[in-house]
Amino acid sequence: MVYLVDTREHEGKNDHILNTFDKFGAKYMKRKLSYGDYSFLIPKNEDLSIPRDLDFSSHIMIERKSGLSEFIGNIEKDKARLKKELALAPPNKVLLIENASYSDVLHGNYSSSFSAKALWASIHSLWHEFNIPVFFSPQAEDTAFFIRGYFQYWLKNFLK
Repeated sequence: MVYLVDTREHEGKNDHILNTFDKFGAKYMKRKLSYGDYSFLIPKNEDLSIPRDLDFSSHIMIERKSGLSEFIGNIEKDKARLKKELALAPPNKVLLIENASYSDVLHGNYSSSFSAKALWASIHSLWHEFNIPVFFSPQAEDTAFFIRGYFQYWLKNFLK
């Protein structure tokens, strides 16, 4: 498995993910993705009768937000663009918000004037409107493991 990392991920903002990939020997490549920030491919492997790269970026993706502030900014400033992206995204998708928990949403533990009730409603509304589950990664260093597990077990079930 080779993880695909969107080139539009801000330089330095995902070093913790790439460093963790390096740490557990995961291969990744940066390229422009049509949807989301992360996806994967299975590289060509003649020994396994895989004659070409199998790119799953049109099947599955992860949209990562570095925190509630980034997510709130997307809702406040560019909700139409966010909704368009989610509407066009593959059927298997996840919104992953780092450095935050569901409790932070409920109790307004973030720096914004956006109300906790409005944020809570936005998360659940997007989830159901676009069938995109929302996960939280309170410890940003755990994000790479979430990415790995999400793609690895999707592929395992896909191949059954």
